[in-house]
Amino acid sequence: MTLLAILTLLTVASAFLHIRAEYFGPVAQVYLFKPLTMVFILLIAALAQKPVSTTYRGLVIAGLLFSLAGDIFLMLPSDRFIAGLVSFLIAHLFYIVAFRAGADYGWSWGWIAPFALYGAVVLALLWPGLGDMKWPVLVYLVVILVMVWQAWGRWHNTRQTAALLAFVGAALFVISDSVLAFDRFRGEFAAARALTLIPYFAAQWFIALSIRSSIG
Repeated sequence: MTLLAILTLLTVASAFLHIRAEYFGPVAQVYLFKPLTMVFILLIAALAQKPVSTTYRGLVIAGLLFSLAGDIFLMLPSDRFIAGLVSFLIAHLFYIVAFRAGADYGWSWGWIAPFALYGAVVLALLWPGLGDMKWPVLVYLVVILVMVWQAWGRWHNTRQTAALLAFVGAALFVISDSVLAFDRFRGEFAAARALTLIPYFAAQWFIALSIRSSIG
């Protein structure tokens, strides 16, 4: 069994135990397994063989580290939502730079249309319940949509497997954050944690895996 396979199995097991603890406890397992899952994903990124480039790997690892910080802020007993939001916003900025790194493609505004439409619909649905969070959420939404747009552009122009993995990860990130936003600002629902965490961990795994120039 390869190191990648072992780390992936550990990631899946840790993610499962975290999601289970979110619903059934104990809370100590929530605090343990969420950051531990990200540590395994960070190891996948840091130990990747034949990276696309060292610059790309460094930027993705920086994004993963800020994501880990965001995870820690969001799971603390006190409300650190703003700190978590800022941490993830910085993570997305690192991902944007990573997806642009070494990719020679133009800024086709036509590509952003479906992402902008999605963002407009989500924002319209969330807006009445955002209160004082309207502008922070708007800024965050714009940044994450630029992130997935850039991931799409990288794959569209290179057609590389690694770029496709990055785009899948970016798209899953948008789904995860959309569910989180609806749960927080439109009313909590029981399935929200699973529907947020499963695509979130998968998103980070795909982005970490995109560091490799070949999968195998």
